[in-house]
Amino acid sequence: MAVFQSVFDIIGPVMVGPSSSHTAGAVRIGLAARSIFGEQPEEVDITLYGSFGHTYRGHGTDLALIGGLLGRATDSDEIRYAYDLAEKEGLKVNIKVSDRNVDHPNTAHIVMFAGDRSMNMTACSVGGGMINIIRIDGFRVRVSFDNPTVLFFYRDRTGMIARVTRILADHSINVSRMQVARKESGTQALMTIATDGIIPERVMAEIRSISELGPIISLSELMREPDQAPVNGSTAQESRRPQS
Repeated sequence: MAVFQSVFDIIGPVMVGPSSSHTAGAVRIGLAARSIFGEQPEEVDITLYGSFGHTYRGHGTDLALIGGLLGRATDSDEIRYAYDLAEKEGLKVNIKVSDRNVDHPNTAHIVMFAGDRSMNMTACSVGGGMINIIRIDGFRVRVSFDNPTVLFFYRDRTGMIARVTRILADHSINVSRMQVARKESGTQALMTIATDGIIPERVMAEIRSISELGPIISLSELMREPDQAPVNGSTAQESRRPQS
Protein backbone atom coordinates (compact mmCIF):
# COMPACT_ATOMS: atom_id res chain seq x y z
CA MET A 1 0.00 0.00 0.00
CA ALA A 2 1.31 3.44 -0.87
CA VAL A 3 2.24 5.72 2.03
CA PHE A 4 1.41 9.34 1.21
CA GLN A 5 3.57 12.11 2.63
CA SER A 6 1.05 14.94 2.15
CA VAL A 7 -2.36 15.81 0.77
CA PHE A 8 -0.63 16.84 -2.49
CA ASP A 9 0.49 13.24 -3.02
CA ILE A 10 -3.17 12.18 -2.88
CA ILE A 11 -4.47 14.98 -5.10
CA GLY A 12 -1.67 14.43 -7.56
CA PRO A 13 0.49 16.75 -9.68
CA VAL A 14 -0.47 19.25 -12.35
CA MET A 15 -0.75 17.08 -15.42
CA VAL A 16 -2.19 16.39 -18.85
CA GLY A 17 -4.59 13.44 -18.86
CA PRO A 18 -7.44 11.98 -16.79
CA SER A 19 -5.59 9.91 -14.19
CA SER A 20 -2.70 10.61 -11.84
CA SER A 21 -1.83 6.89 -11.78
CA HIS A 22 -2.28 6.14 -15.47
CA THR A 23 -1.00 9.42 -16.87
CA ALA A 24 1.18 11.44 -14.48
CA GLY A 25 2.68 8.33 -12.94
CA ALA A 26 3.32 6.90 -16.39
CA VAL A 27 5.15 10.09 -17.44
CA ARG A 28 7.39 9.77 -14.41
CA ILE A 29 8.08 6.12 -15.21
CA GLY A 30 9.22 7.22 -18.67
CA LEU A 31 11.34 10.01 -17.20
CA ALA A 32 12.96 7.62 -14.73
CA ALA A 33 13.76 5.12 -17.48
CA ARG A 34 15.32 7.87 -19.62
CA SER A 35 17.37 9.10 -16.66
CA ILE A 36 18.63 5.63 -15.77
CA PHE A 37 19.56 4.94 -19.39
CA GLY A 38 21.53 8.18 -19.51
CA GLU A 39 20.42 9.27 -22.97
CA GLN A 40 17.33 9.28 -25.13
CA PRO A 41 16.86 5.74 -26.48
CA GLU A 42 16.65 5.05 -30.20
CA GLU A 43 14.11 2.28 -29.65
CA VAL A 44 11.96 1.11 -26.73
CA ASP A 45 9.94 -2.03 -26.07
CA ILE A 46 7.18 -1.30 -23.57
CA THR A 47 5.12 -4.06 -21.94
CA LEU A 48 2.02 -3.06 -19.99
CA TYR A 49 0.51 -5.20 -17.24
CA GLY A 50 -2.77 -5.24 -15.34
CA SER A 51 -4.83 -2.08 -15.40
CA PHE A 52 -2.18 -0.32 -17.47
CA GLY A 53 -2.68 -2.91 -20.18
CA HIS A 54 -6.48 -2.89 -20.03
CA THR A 55 -7.03 0.88 -20.12
CA TYR A 56 -3.93 2.43 -21.67
CA ARG A 57 -5.69 3.67 -24.80
CA GLY A 58 -8.46 5.46 -22.92
CA HIS A 59 -6.19 6.93 -20.27
CA GLY A 60 -3.31 7.79 -22.58
CA THR A 61 -0.82 5.70 -20.63
CA ASP A 62 1.12 4.93 -23.79
CA LEU A 63 1.31 8.64 -24.65
CA ALA A 64 2.46 9.42 -21.12
CA LEU A 65 5.21 6.80 -21.10
CA ILE A 66 6.49 7.96 -24.49
CA GLY A 67 6.32 11.60 -23.37
CA GLY A 68 8.44 10.80 -20.33
CA LEU A 69 10.96 8.88 -22.42
CA LEU A 70 11.22 12.00 -24.61
CA GLY A 71 11.85 14.17 -21.54
CA ARG A 72 8.46 15.89 -21.33
CA ALA A 73 7.03 16.88 -17.93
CA THR A 74 3.66 15.73 -16.58
CA ASP A 75 1.97 19.02 -17.52
CA SER A 76 3.34 19.22 -21.07
CA ASP A 77 0.68 19.65 -23.75
CA GLU A 78 3.04 17.87 -26.16
CA ILE A 79 2.23 14.54 -24.51
CA ARG A 80 -1.00 14.43 -26.55
CA TYR A 81 1.17 14.12 -29.68
CA ALA A 82 3.71 11.69 -28.24
CA TYR A 83 3.74 9.31 -31.22
CA ASP A 84 4.35 12.16 -33.64
CA LEU A 85 7.07 13.53 -31.37
CA ALA A 86 8.71 10.12 -31.13
CA GLU A 87 8.84 9.81 -34.91
CA LYS A 88 10.21 13.34 -35.24
CA GLU A 89 12.87 12.78 -32.56
CA GLY A 90 13.96 9.38 -33.79
CA LEU A 91 12.45 7.14 -31.13
CA LYS A 92 10.94 3.87 -32.34
CA VAL A 93 8.21 2.63 -29.99
CA ASN A 94 6.93 -0.94 -29.64
CA ILE A 95 4.07 -1.54 -27.20
CA LYS A 96 2.50 -4.81 -26.14
CA VAL A 97 0.13 -5.94 -23.40
CA SER A 98 0.78 -8.94 -21.16
CA ASP A 99 -1.84 -10.85 -19.17
CA ARG A 100 0.79 -12.16 -16.75
CA ASN A 101 -0.09 -11.56 -13.11
CA VAL A 102 2.08 -8.96 -11.39
CA ASP A 103 2.19 -7.57 -7.87
CA HIS A 104 0.80 -4.15 -8.83
CA PRO A 105 -1.86 -3.50 -11.50
CA ASN A 106 -0.21 -0.35 -12.89
CA THR A 107 3.09 -1.88 -13.98
CA ALA A 108 5.24 -1.20 -17.03
CA HIS A 109 8.41 -2.91 -18.21
CA ILE A 110 10.62 -0.82 -20.50
CA VAL A 111 13.58 -2.06 -22.54
CA MET A 112 15.70 0.70 -24.08
CA PHE A 113 18.16 0.50 -26.96
CA ALA A 114 20.73 2.90 -28.41
CA GLY A 115 23.53 1.66 -30.66
CA ASP A 116 24.93 -1.47 -29.03
CA ARG A 117 23.59 -0.52 -25.58
CA SER A 118 20.45 -1.84 -23.92
CA MET A 119 18.96 -1.49 -20.46
CA ASN A 120 15.63 -2.38 -18.87
CA MET A 121 13.52 -1.13 -16.00
CA THR A 122 10.27 -2.20 -14.39
CA ALA A 123 8.17 0.26 -12.41
CA CYS A 124 4.65 0.75 -11.12
CA SER A 125 2.49 3.81 -10.60
CA VAL A 126 1.11 3.80 -7.05
CA GLY A 127 -1.19 6.85 -7.03
CA GLY A 128 -0.96 10.62 -6.97
CA GLY A 129 1.72 10.59 -9.66
CA MET A 130 4.05 8.62 -7.39
CA ILE A 131 6.03 5.65 -8.72
CA ASN A 132 8.13 2.78 -7.45
CA ILE A 133 10.95 1.29 -9.49
CA ILE A 134 11.07 -2.43 -8.72
CA ARG A 135 13.66 -3.83 -11.12
CA ILE A 136 16.65 -2.45 -13.03
CA ASP A 137 18.55 -4.66 -15.48
CA GLY A 138 17.55 -7.81 -13.62
CA PHE A 139 18.25 -6.44 -10.14
CA ARG A 140 15.37 -6.29 -7.69
CA VAL A 141 15.19 -2.79 -6.19
CA ARG A 142 12.75 -0.51 -4.44
CA VAL A 143 13.16 3.12 -5.41
CA SER A 144 10.22 5.23 -4.25
CA PHE A 145 11.76 8.74 -4.43
CA ASP A 146 10.92 9.55 -0.81
CA ASN A 147 14.57 10.58 -0.43
CA PRO A 148 17.43 11.40 -2.83
CA THR A 149 18.59 8.11 -4.34
CA VAL A 150 21.75 7.04 -6.13
CA LEU A 151 22.42 3.76 -7.96
CA PHE A 152 25.97 2.41 -7.69
CA PHE A 153 26.81 -0.39 -10.11
CA TYR A 154 30.05 -2.14 -9.26
CA ARG A 155 32.09 -5.31 -9.55
CA ASP A 156 31.31 -7.52 -6.55
CA ARG A 157 34.38 -7.38 -4.33
CA THR A 158 35.03 -7.61 -0.59
CA GLY A 159 34.90 -4.19 1.03
CA MET A 160 33.17 -2.27 -1.79
CA ILE A 161 30.07 -1.48 0.30
CA ALA A 162 32.20 -0.37 3.23
CA ARG A 163 34.30 1.94 1.04
CA VAL A 164 31.23 3.79 -0.27
CA THR A 165 29.46 4.04 3.07
CA ARG A 166 32.67 5.10 4.84
CA ILE A 167 32.96 8.12 2.53
CA LEU A 168 29.35 9.04 3.23
CA ALA A 169 29.92 8.70 6.98
CA ASP A 170 33.12 10.78 6.81
CA HIS A 171 31.05 13.62 5.35
CA SER A 172 28.18 13.17 7.86
CA ILE A 173 25.73 11.99 5.19
CA ASN A 174 23.06 9.77 6.70
CA VAL A 175 21.75 6.75 4.77
CA SER A 176 17.98 6.40 5.07
CA ARG A 177 17.62 3.27 2.94
CA MET A 178 20.08 0.86 1.36
CA GLN A 179 19.73 -2.23 -0.81
CA VAL A 180 22.43 -4.48 -2.21
CA ALA A 181 21.99 -7.10 -4.92
CA ARG A 182 24.28 -9.12 -7.13
CA LYS A 183 23.82 -11.56 -10.00
CA GLU A 184 26.59 -13.96 -9.01
CA SER A 185 29.54 -13.84 -6.64
CA GLY A 186 32.32 -11.74 -8.12
CA THR A 187 30.22 -10.34 -10.98
CA GLN A 188 28.04 -7.29 -11.41
CA ALA A 189 26.33 -5.91 -8.31
CA LEU A 190 24.15 -2.91 -7.45
CA MET A 191 23.97 -0.71 -4.37
CA THR A 192 20.87 1.46 -4.09
CA ILE A 193 21.42 4.17 -1.49
CA ALA A 194 18.88 6.76 -0.36
CA THR A 195 20.11 9.59 1.85
CA ASP A 196 18.56 12.30 3.99
CA GLY A 197 19.89 14.96 1.63
CA ILE A 198 21.41 15.19 -1.83
CA ILE A 199 25.02 14.00 -1.84
CA PRO A 200 27.28 16.98 -2.69
CA GLU A 201 29.29 16.78 -5.90
CA ARG A 202 32.62 16.86 -4.03
CA VAL A 203 31.55 13.71 -2.17
CA MET A 204 30.34 12.05 -5.38
CA ALA A 205 33.74 12.81 -6.94
CA GLU A 206 35.45 11.04 -4.07
CA ILE A 207 33.17 8.01 -4.47
CA ARG A 208 33.73 7.92 -8.24
CA SER A 209 37.47 7.56 -7.61
CA ILE A 210 36.90 4.04 -6.22
CA SER A 211 38.15 1.49 -8.75
CA GLU A 212 35.68 -1.06 -10.14
CA LEU A 213 32.77 1.22 -9.25
CA GLY A 214 30.46 2.50 -11.98
CA PRO A 215 28.31 3.51 -13.58
CA ILE A 216 26.81 5.78 -10.93
CA ILE A 217 23.30 7.11 -11.58
CA SER A 218 21.70 9.81 -9.44
CA LEU A 219 17.90 9.83 -9.41
CA SER A 220 17.61 12.72 -6.94
CA GLU A 221 16.24 15.19 -9.47
CA LEU A 222 13.22 12.96 -10.11
CA MET A 223 11.86 13.26 -6.56
CA ARG A 224 9.49 16.15 -7.30
CA GLU A 225 8.85 18.84 -9.89
CA PRO A 226 10.36 19.86 -12.24
CA ASP A 227 9.75 16.52 -13.91
CA GLN A 228 12.10 16.76 -16.86
CA ALA A 229 14.93 14.27 -16.57
CA PRO A 230 18.23 15.64 -17.85
CA VAL A 231 20.53 13.26 -19.70
CA ASN A 232 24.29 13.37 -20.15
CA GLY A 233 24.45 15.51 -17.00
CA SER A 234 24.15 15.18 -13.25
CA THR A 235 21.19 12.82 -13.29
CA ALA A 236 23.07 10.28 -15.37
CA GLN A 237 26.51 10.78 -13.94
CA GLU A 238 27.87 7.80 -15.83
CA SER A 239 25.86 6.82 -18.90
CA ARG A 240 27.75 3.80 -20.13
CA ARG A 241 26.07 0.43 -19.83
CA PRO A 242 26.97 -1.60 -16.72
CA GLN A 243 29.35 -4.41 -17.63
CA SER A 244 28.31 -7.94 -16.76
